[in-house]
Amino acid sequence: MTKLTRNFSLEEMTKSETALRHGLDNTPSPEIVACMTELAGKVLQPVRDHFGMAVHVNSGYRSVEVNAKVGGSPTSEHCKGMAADIEIPGLPNHELAEWIAEHLKFTQLILEFYTPGVPDSGWVHVSFDPDNLKCQKLTAMRDNGRTVYRNGLVA
Repeated sequence: MTKLTRNFSLEEMTKSETALRHGLDNTPSPEIVACMTELAGKVLQPVRDHFGMAVHVNSGYRSVEVNAKVGGSPTSEHCKGMAADIEIPGLPNHELAEWIAEHLKFTQLILEFYTPGVPDSGWVHVSFDPDNLKCQKLTAMRDNGRTVYRNGLVA
């Protein structure tokens, strides 16, 4: 196992059921591994250290092919190793997003498809580009079958 930080491995950051199912290579370049290491060190590990609970990475690095298969944006920071979709089992995703927003630097933080009153609904997308720490906070939700983004973390 290749460690990126004390609690995060390269393997968990590149695991993809979509890649396995479609026989796609999801191996990052050394430059992308460096970006994943920075994301893990600056965001994921501090989250783990604060909450003292395992952080589940739903989606980390995605090759361009894997990203296309999952319907990701062609400009997704997942393809650069700079983004992860995360959850902490037992912790409301809105609370996780709020803590990140208040305590860490990041590029983009999206509370995705959270349903108020359903603490484990949705997930938290967080990206870290050291050259663009704009700390943008958004909420993604469905509106008439389409995904819309609202400014801020809407609960």
